[in-house]
Amino acid sequence: MSGTGSSTSRQRTVGSFSVEQPLWIAVSAFRVLTMLYAIGRYAEHEWHYTNQLGAWIYLGVLAAWTLGTVKVFWSKANCSRRWLAGDLALIVAGILLTRAFDGHAWVVGGDVTLPTIRAAGSVLGFAVYGGWLPAAFAGLVVGVANIVEATKLTSSNLHNIVLLLLAGVAIGFVVELARKSEETLARALEIQAATRERERLARDIHDGVLQVLTLVKRRGTELGGEAGEIAALAGEQEVALRALIAEGLGPVGPLGPSGSAAAQDPDAPQDLRALLAPLSGTRVSVAQPGTPVLLPARTAGELKAAVGAALDNVRQHVGERAQAWILVEDEPDAVIVSVRDDGPGVDPARLGQAEREGRLGVSQSIRGRLRDLGGTAEIFSAAGQGTEVELRVPRPVPGQRGRNQETL
Repeated sequence: MSGTGSSTSRQRTVGSFSVEQPLWIAVSAFRVLTMLYAIGRYAEHEWHYTNQLGAWIYLGVLAAWTLGTVKVFWSKANCSRRWLAGDLALIVAGILLTRAFDGHAWVVGGDVTLPTIRAAGSVLGFAVYGGWLPAAFAGLVVGVANIVEATKLTSSNLHNIVLLLLAGVAIGFVVELARKSEETLARALEIQAATRERERLARDIHDGVLQVLTLVKRRGTELGGEAGEIAALAGEQEVALRALIAEGLGPVGPLGPSGSAAAQDPDAPQDLRALLAPLSGTRVSVAQPGTPVLLPARTAGELKAAVGAALDNVRQHVGERAQAWILVEDEPDAVIVSVRDDGPGVDPARLGQAEREGRLGVSQSIRGRLRDLGGTAEIFSAAGQGTEVELRVPRPVPGQRGRNQETL
């Protein structure tokens, strides 16, 4: 009866509701009702008992005990193995006293014992307290007492013992499942609360600390000298802080927060922020929502690759020292990622010619990926105003495939 888990886990509740509490109330009510049944049945068959006074004394003790322990059996906090053992001992005593108080012919004939079905209340108490194993133990004790009382194993005894064991074990098994479910739900609520707190902190950091670091990096770079050195340090801290936030916000699964669990299932939800955060650097700023941007793992991976291709274009055609900005927008029907640089821009006619020639990585690395995802890729550029690549991926609709769209 001791291997049933810690008392702390058994006392765990979800909010103000406990799965076990209604079961304890039911057991307490069952004990009272079956005690009244035992007294009523004895009163009806009192005439064939040889020691009626002794039987009434026992039933009086049983009634006083049952009524006096109603509050004890009302909750797990009040009950203990000692109370359960005392209740079982009183039931066993009543079963064995039946042989002394009842007529011999009735005992041999298989007449019910003094406690009758009140014995089931004791077995159910063990079931709710400790699960199926303690319930089976209590049921066997009651069964042995019935065999000793009847001096032999009769078909009636066997039938009652089997029913008692089945009821106790079944209810004990259900209680264990309910307890595990309650603990799982409590753990899920704890994780949800912790996740919300991390997201709140991430929003605060994003709106405060990261904005300040970005400002220091930009102004320090403009001023140069010692301010430039401070700008470089601020940029490094910004990158490290963004990576830390992304790691904390990544989906939690059996393989950890990095999202590797989702990689095994292309349809598993993946937080796009965790994939784009490593792209942030001293020359690349990433602005993302404070809440998860969930997409199917394959879609998120292809979108990240398209963003990486856009950054490669910036480094190749604008220069290694070019500044780029990534903006993630999470809309109800689509996810939009914009990649903008501070380069000289590209003439639209030249952009179209380069695209037809398959250069700038647009044809396959960007547009091809978005087309396969049912999304779009648009490029906006003007001389002296830099270039912006806008990637739009529609959110998947269950049972419906996205239409391929091509704009370039």
